[in-house]
Amino acid sequence: MNTNSNSYTIIYASVMVIIVAFLLAFVSSSLRDRQSKNVEMDTKKQILAALNIRNVEDPEAAYGQYVTADMLMQPDGSLKENEGKFATSYEKEVKENNRLHVFVADVDGAKKYVFPVYGVGLWGAIWGYVALNDDKDTVYGVYFSHASETPGLGAEIAGEAFQAEFAGRKTLEDGEIALNVVKNGKVANPGHEVDGISGGTITSVAVGNMLKECLGNYKVFLNLKDTEE
Repeated sequence: MNTNSNSYTIIYASVMVIIVAFLLAFVSSSLRDRQSKNVEMDTKKQILAALNIRNVEDPEAAYGQYVTADMLMQPDGSLKENEGKFATSYEKEVKENNRLHVFVADVDGAKKYVFPVYGVGLWGAIWGYVALNDDKDTVYGVYFSHASETPGLGAEIAGEAFQAEFAGRKTLEDGEIALNVVKNGKVANPGHEVDGISGGTITSVAVGNMLKECLGNYKVFLNLKDTEE
């Protein structure tokens, strides 16, 4: 075959495209399981962080030690064990599958409930987890993260200093979600409100809105004080 002909060039380019496409597909398939496992591990680390269990060497073992159940809230507020796969996108779980996850944990013999939350900050997605004590009202711990908030300002929602402010705050007031983040220095209800980040007001308020909206999905469960799940 004439290597200088157009037909040779076309055939050669086509073969190379097919080979490269095959190699990329093979690599993607080979790494998919590992990538999925890494996302799952990161999600479990975030849940643990809401329980104030951070920087663990073996997240899988720690998760198995502290988190006793992955439950789904039913319309009547009762909990049913999740029989499906471990989820890592809880906004999708709610919007596409109408599945509201509640993680039940045991920390030093005390029951905790962990709720996924998600929303939109100033520049992109924000998300996290809120852990409540067994009264379903008092905050035990929180974890927040973000996709693209401003470093030194809104990005501080991912810092432990901001997250530590939530401990001991109450979630409910007269049966409604009252846990909130307000502009720095504007706390009027210290039992339920947390000071926002100075210079990061929009992101701080977005966190408050996220808490109200997402925890609001669980009001039926949170108000079932005398029901054994």
